[in-house]
Amino acid sequence: MRADVRRVAVAGDRPYEVVIGPGAQVELGLVLAGTARAVVVHAAPLAGAAGAAVETLQQAGVAAEALVVPDGEAAKTAEVAAGAWEEFGRLGLTRSDAVVGLGGGAVTDLAGFLAATWLRGVRVVQVPTSLLGMVDAAVGGKTGINTAAGKNLVGAFHPPAAVLADTDALAALPAAEFRAGLAEVVKCGLIADQRVLELLEADPTGRAGTTELITRAVQVKADAVGEDLYDTGRREFLNYGHTLAHAIERVEDFGWRHGEAVAVGLLFAAELAVAAGRLSRAEADRHRDLVAAMGLPTGYRGDWARLQSVMRVDKKARGAAMRFVVLEGIGNPTILTDPDQAWLNAAWAAVSESGNP
Repeated sequence: MRADVRRVAVAGDRPYEVVIGPGAQVELGLVLAGTARAVVVHAAPLAGAAGAAVETLQQAGVAAEALVVPDGEAAKTAEVAAGAWEEFGRLGLTRSDAVVGLGGGAVTDLAGFLAATWLRGVRVVQVPTSLLGMVDAAVGGKTGINTAAGKNLVGAFHPPAAVLADTDALAALPAAEFRAGLAEVVKCGLIADQRVLELLEADPTGRAGTTELITRAVQVKADAVGEDLYDTGRREFLNYGHTLAHAIERVEDFGWRHGEAVAVGLLFAAELAVAAGRLSRAEADRHRDLVAAMGLPTGYRGDWARLQSVMRVDKKARGAAMRFVVLEGIGNPTILTDPDQAWLNAAWAAVSESGNP
């Protein structure tokens, strides 16, 4: 293992490590040493990487097989999960065995959910191959699938045994996917680590200091998750920008990348905080300037009434009241419950006027 690999510890009842850097995937055999059987869940485009993971496990004495699932959000359905459970049964996967999620955020969400539900819980090792997966989806133990009612409404909290964020995988990542992943990185800067903002303002592409950006973003998430696994307190702040983002994804039938929707959601949340008197105009403008410089969307044109309806069934809502994470200054998140409709409308006007056609 090379010296440029970083490690972030995630505390909690079942602590684990996030390994970040080139070649991190080679630790898969070490993490699962002594395991009898493992299933590597992946989408078809990553067949080569999955084959390498299977070989690594077999060399470590683990009987490993690959399981192909649909690419992207199409993997996160009850039908796909049911098919995977049948395959686990055919393979004889026992409680002492393991699931490996290899891919982007959708695949790691699904793999974690499969591991959480099979035999009421088996180990999962996440091997994210996208920037979004490395900084967000694969870390923290949130797993889930989508339903017609919304995104991630069916799921479980199931911390992984380890996360291996092999940055070599990012070389093959399309530029648009890398940019989308940066939305979760800048979110971590806005809620907790201003050094992230400084790094992105110096290089909005995020390519100059990718490993440091990932490590800092993972540390922000690890700090929150270690204190609040079940999303009842501090961890909620990681949802900054996500209430509108998830509604956009649902309305667009997941045609928008998650990070693109989050980018718009961040600007909406900033404008909402300005309308509520929580955030300065200059701080909201810093949001917009950063998102624009990173090449992410700064607006969205859609059906405002429908978006609000979807937001009311978001899993962060409580009863009929919408709840938003907002900032009372950069790095100081709080919860705004049931905001005034005039504030919501003002925030929507700010992001819809510059929206994409």
